Amino acid sequence: MRDRFSTGVVYVLAALLAALLTGCTQPAAGGESDEGTAATASVAPSATRASGFGAVFLAVDECSSFGKASFTEVPCTSERAAARVVARHDGTPSGGPPCPATTDFVLHISEQSQISDEDGDGAVPQGYACMRNLQAPHPGDPGGGGGPRTIVGDCVYGSGSGQVRETACDGKGAKKPQYKVVKAVAERSRCPLSTALYVQLGGAQPVGCARPL
Repeated sequence: MRDRFSTGVVYVLAALLAALLTGCTQPAAGGESDEGTAATASVAPSATRASGFGAVFLAVDECSSFGKASFTEVPCTSERAAARVVARHDGTPSGGPPCPATTDFVLHISEQSQISDEDGDGAVPQGYACMRNLQAPHPGDPGGGGGPRTIVGDCVYGSGSGQVRETACDGKGAKKPQYKVVKAVAERSRCPLSTALYVQLGGAQPVGCARPL
């Protein structure tokens, strides 16, 4: 049985601009989302200010707007609010805690010093925000076909070179599902006998046991 490991971790890269000027928030400059099984959006680095809605920029339970060109922090009651922060960490995802299992996408926050800050009144450290859409669809849900983590209930397809990527279990994604992760265990020997594929999940139970569809 050939081993394959999931590399379907997708990040949404963003450098965010938040300014508190007469109660108005200005959007940051950004890039456009790539098309694919799991979309990736890149936002070009720019000067970043401390949040106008709290002591920490995009703190837990704060909200952001998002689109093809910009991401910015907005009040969660705003018509522009599209996603909520479910976890917020300094540093990078590779060196920090993983996002919650049903995170829809990740915003990477570029480090900005007081020198580059518009008013010199604060600095934004490098970090990442785990985001959950306020409304469906939720690609981070089991079987949703996206999100930064592969979890039990997700479906994958072989993408070559012993690797797999997520796709929607309902078959409506760009690629048809070939396997479904039915269990997460600490080691391969604990997978059911029906397991046809081992998927790397990370965390305390890093092995995903997947069966063919």
